[in-house]
Amino acid sequence: MPSKNEIRALFNHIAPRYDYLNHLMSWQIDRNWRRKAAKHLLNHTASPLRVLDVATGTADFAIDIARNLPFDSHLDGIDIAEEMLKIGRKKVIDAKLDHIITLKQGDAEHIPSMNNFYDRVSVAFGIRNFENLELGLQEMYRVLKQGGRLVILELSSPDNAFLLQLFKLYSFRLLPHLGAKISGNKRAYQYLPESILKFPKPKIMVPLLHNIGFYQVETQSYCFGVCRLYIAEK
Repeated sequence: MPSKNEIRALFNHIAPRYDYLNHLMSWQIDRNWRRKAAKHLLNHTASPLRVLDVATGTADFAIDIARNLPFDSHLDGIDIAEEMLKIGRKKVIDAKLDHIITLKQGDAEHIPSMNNFYDRVSVAFGIRNFENLELGLQEMYRVLKQGGRLVILELSSPDNAFLLQLFKLYSFRLLPHLGAKISGNKRAYQYLPESILKFPKPKIMVPLLHNIGFYQVETQSYCFGVCRLYIAEK
């Protein structure tokens, strides 16, 4: 696993082409996954919410959430990679959501917030890059209010053996070459599929969330396990 500084440098470098490659390599399905996760995060509430989007990157998920927030709500997004945030801030302004969303540099393992501050905490396609997964989850638990909700959306690998082989063929043969050609950084697109394979599956993640203090932990699988959603209450 690369260090936090290496992760920061990696994402700063690929930031200009990150969105394009994300949508291209998922055949645009990542947009649908985010929309589904945003609905689970908000859970039909009509009360104003304070939301924290961790590892917000270029703010795709933050924007999806903000478009559906109740009146007088606010969303803070944090990320360690400033170049990703620069792109995210422009997108927020273009979406006319800068009165709702604030993006700032911040470390997911040392969240700059007081205890029990947020009604909702989310992280989409970023938690597998945490240097210390358990510490990051503990921090999200700390800043979440009692009765609040955590939603995690993350890429994973299929459980089916045949589909897993197809996934590996695509991820380790095609993806690095395509990523290198478009972003100029082959190593980044070698690391990303490696991080997906190493990220814990539900049989490990669900007990981990319980041990930290979350309850009513649910998980959903999309596209045969290529993407997984975790919903947890504090």
